Amino acid sequence: MIKRILVIIRRSNGDVLLASPLIQHLHEHYPEAVIDLLVNDDTLGVAKALQPIRQILVYSYRWKTLPKWERLQKTFGLMRVLLRRYDLAISLTATDSSVLYALLAARHAISTIEAEPRKNWWKKRLLTGYYLPDPARHTLLNNLEPLRLLGIPVGKIVPTVHHSASSKAAVLAKLQAATIGQFIIFHPSAQYGYKVYPEALRHALLQQLSGLGIPIVVTGAQTALDLQIKATLPVLANVYDWIGATSLDEYIALSNLSLAYVGGDTLNMHIAAAQNKRVFAIFGPTLLGVWSPWSNALQCNATHSQPQQIYGNITVFQADMPCVPCGKKGCDDQQGNSECLQRIEPSKIFAEVNTWWQQEQV
Repeated sequence: MIKRILVIIRRSNGDVLLASPLIQHLHEHYPEAVIDLLVNDDTLGVAKALQPIRQILVYSYRWKTLPKWERLQKTFGLMRVLLRRYDLAISLTATDSSVLYALLAARHAISTIEAEPRKNWWKKRLLTGYYLPDPARHTLLNNLEPLRLLGIPVGKIVPTVHHSASSKAAVLAKLQAATIGQFIIFHPSAQYGYKVYPEALRHALLQQLSGLGIPIVVTGAQTALDLQIKATLPVLANVYDWIGATSLDEYIALSNLSLAYVGGDTLNMHIAAAQNKRVFAIFGPTLLGVWSPWSNALQCNATHSQPQQIYGNITVFQADMPCVPCGKKGCDDQQGNSECLQRIEPSKIFAEVNTWWQQEQV
């Protein structure tokens, strides 16, 4: 009988959030089981927003910078915590260490694996079940593959993200203090600079959005990239600078209170889509079929590229270029500039937002 389950997700914030349907299906199929997570420490905030989770275990890449003895203590300490504590372990990460953690944690261990035989041969031998992720398939759908191996039917796929009541109260108080009622979120930043809509175009879009007559709340964290954007924000009548003003938990509450999201392909976009908000997503080189927002209503994501497309509550903008999307980290693949983002006109984005907003007011 499955009473204790460990899910290992040692990748990005988006990967963690898009594992929520897997967790929900496991909970529904094994209602008496407790579910724990093992994540990297830089995704802990997102992991805390998933339910129902009993405990979150954390791995830190900073351990690699520690003196050898301390590094071994941390690593073996985590291994002791995991050792045969679970009835089922599922790793959504194919790295050697993630697979080893799954094998240590439970006799019944399932994992994604790499395609190369030189990397996966031993994993195939030791794992109870394994699968090869489809590189062209949406991350969320790849994350559901363990259910097939377990014989669990896949029902409606709905990513979920939760926030605390205290964060909602704090956000409501802040909105009230700024006399903000209905509002749209504009999220200009991303984890990497090559995903960010260029400054001149961003400012032109903000100027047009300000003319809608509804508050535009500009959001962001306190990273160097966010603070750089904050320092250059134009002062406009209906634009409110909230960059660095909320925790992730508060941001999730803020997003849940918003009417719409305008911004890049980042975690915040997936949060808005999970909350069934109207999403206007600006995509650069990122592979659309893998990372486009999931529409809960239509149970689908964008699978092909075009300059502009709408599916359900989602509108996606891309450049009309033959190389889009390339999947690279900028044109030089070294986290440099992305020319495709410079080819997306702010007037086209605004036109879609404006059309939606006028219909909302009818």
